[in-house]
Amino acid sequence: MPGNWFERLFRQRGIIWLLFIVNLLGTVYGYIWYGNQLVFTAENYPFWLLVFVPDSPTASLFFTAALLLLLYPPKGLKGTMLRQLIEALAVVTSVKYGIWAVSMIAAGGYQGDHVNWKDWMLIISHTGMAVEALIYARFFSFRRMLPLALFWTFANDMVDYSQGVYPWLPSVLDDDVIAVQYFTIGLTLFSTLAAWWFGGRTGSGGLHAKPAGKG
Repeated sequence: MPGNWFERLFRQRGIIWLLFIVNLLGTVYGYIWYGNQLVFTAENYPFWLLVFVPDSPTASLFFTAALLLLLYPPKGLKGTMLRQLIEALAVVTSVKYGIWAVSMIAAGGYQGDHVNWKDWMLIISHTGMAVEALIYARFFSFRRMLPLALFWTFANDMVDYSQGVYPWLPSVLDDDVIAVQYFTIGLTLFSTLAAWWFGGRTGSGGLHAKPAGKG
């Protein structure tokens, strides 16, 4: 059937391992990228807020873990539930922060911020985050965990903007923080709906499960 070749391609263990390595390296680089903000937060804010600072790398970490669990599915109810939670967080946050980062760079550029090669690298990598999450959502089985993923992501938004630990923005957007906050919360809802729509509806997921349909 049309489209089956697409699913077969992304179910290949070699492709999954390649994406696992790329995402793992991207996750490490992402935490390094947030290094200055993490140090600033540790010096000026309560220590517990550190976990809410590196949004994109944490999303990438969830997706990297989800790929590993796709390769080696855990057994037992607890393992399955943990896997489904990680998958839900991976899809929701990867779609959200993939779109968010590209939008902030574009908004900054529109208002006069210089867009350099690093920004273009971020645009490409974060677009890839969102796209790969939607591709692999059909191979996951996480719908029952979407409420928890929504709660975590919404709580992250509340902490980011109530405590001032949201990702540093281009300076030209400093007077648009309220608009960015509402946009961010809207993306949380949009990404959760996207995860529900693209996510596998039946089956246990995994490489040997039948492709999930929309019926």
